[in-house]
Amino acid sequence: MDTTEVERLIESGIKDADATVTQPRGEDDDHLAAVVVAPAFEDETLVAQHEQVYDALGEHMTTDIHALELKTYTPEEYAERSA
Repeated sequence: MDTTEVERLIESGIKDADATVTQPRGEDDDHLAAVVVAPAFEDETLVAQHEQVYDALGEHMTTDIHALELKTYTPEEYAERSA
């Protein structure tokens, strides 16, 4: 599945999300990595944050995406990480 399409699905499924999706093992591999920053993650557990991403991807998680390495952050957490 195209990384741009995965980003679009995540960003359309989670309000104000910013997603960056890559293929860390190269373009011929179906393993994806995503960094998702969203205000919707505020006060949510890590598991709940990941569930929001999986929900946004829907059936693609079982049909088109073999593996997804996922990192989720609130905007504040991401700003601290980048500082």
